[in-house]
Amino acid sequence: MNVRKFTAPTSREAWHLVREALGADAVILSNRSVEGGTEILALAGEDMAALAAPVVEKTAISPHTLAALSTKRAEAPALSFAQPNAAINIKPAAKATPAVAPAKQSAHAEVAPAASAFDRSELDSVMNEIRSMRGMLEMQLAELAWTDQQKKEPAKSSVLREMLAAGFSASLSRYMIERMPAGASHKQGMSWIQGVLAKNLTTITSDDEILEKGGVYALVGPTGVGKTTTTAKLAARCVMRHGAGKLALITTDGYRIGGYEQLRIYGKILGVMVHSVKDEADLRIALEELKGKHTILIDTVGVSQRDKMVAEQIAMLSGAGTEVKRLLCLNATSNGETLNEVARAYMGDGLAGCILTKLDEAATIGNALDVAIRQKLNLYYVANGQRVPEDLHVANKAYLVDRAFKLKRETAPFRFNDAEIPLVMANTARAMNDKSLREVILG
Repeated sequence: MNVRKFTAPTSREAWHLVREALGADAVILSNRSVEGGTEILALAGEDMAALAAPVVEKTAISPHTLAALSTKRAEAPALSFAQPNAAINIKPAAKATPAVAPAKQSAHAEVAPAASAFDRSELDSVMNEIRSMRGMLEMQLAELAWTDQQKKEPAKSSVLREMLAAGFSASLSRYMIERMPAGASHKQGMSWIQGVLAKNLTTITSDDEILEKGGVYALVGPTGVGKTTTTAKLAARCVMRHGAGKLALITTDGYRIGGYEQLRIYGKILGVMVHSVKDEADLRIALEELKGKHTILIDTVGVSQRDKMVAEQIAMLSGAGTEVKRLLCLNATSNGETLNEVARAYMGDGLAGCILTKLDEAATIGNALDVAIRQKLNLYYVANGQRVPEDLHVANKAYLVDRAFKLKRETAPFRFNDAEIPLVMANTARAMNDKSLREVILG
């Protein structure tokens, strides 16, 4: 099947190109606005006719629905009330009564709602079958389009495989591949992709963002992402720069066994007292008492992104009477869907930034970079080990993008082969309307 792409400044001109190339019987597969004009994907009429037979056979209406429709047609005359004298099969009562006419009217009244419910049920069933057929047809046509592109633009296909193997989402990969400069080689394409990814990553320039400016910072995130260890690493850097007297540590982790003790041990080593708070009132009092400190670090209790306590935690930090900058700790070993869900849950009225943790344990980090780009998170630090304070580094976006592709998946079953890519990319059509993708800076 030869799915062709036509691009022109206006939809009228694009349609004119389609008719010239494929004739008046051409089938329009998609019509959308792109940078610089309109893009149409079209299929010749004869190709569509050849495609129709197997698609219909594969997605035919189910036998159950056909049987129900046949039964409905056979029973239609008995259910029609346009013929008042028509016979209705009602089970007779034990003893006949003279009131025949009222009995018939009652039977009509009882059958009418049943008939109406039957009509709605079967209509819903047929509509569901039609939607299923349409979805499968769109999927097959999209697969054909991507298979065709693999043959026509092998460099784009090879770059796409690299992005997927590095852990980037199919939707972001497709968005960028479709906008990659035409005619670029694999090397040129990879250079362009890495440049665009780096441009869309926001990072701090140096430690001075926290160590010199100071302020109140709360490390937030789900359980087990390394908040306490990261807090200790930041605390050690602050003590090395300004001394123990300029730093204060606060923990809200009164739930986890040993949570307070772990931070207290770090504080004892650094010569810094650790204050434990339970609620917003306690936090207000603690921050008021510690307002003379240059830097205050708050280690919060870990909360699942699906727990209502996330909103309560955000409200507590926001209502503390002092500006508290929240830094979200993201576990680089989590998949993209989970990280995106975490970021959205903890966003609240805005995050100051994020810290990527456990880079040393992650097989791929494209998923984490994808979420940072998609959610426009300011990346402060990356953590790659348990050593305090050595294993904490200011984020370098060029290094992170390069590392993402060096850590790409090399073996099955998690690496996509050529035959699987069209199916994977065909599923991303709806995601292309994602507002976060449209805000990605290209070029």
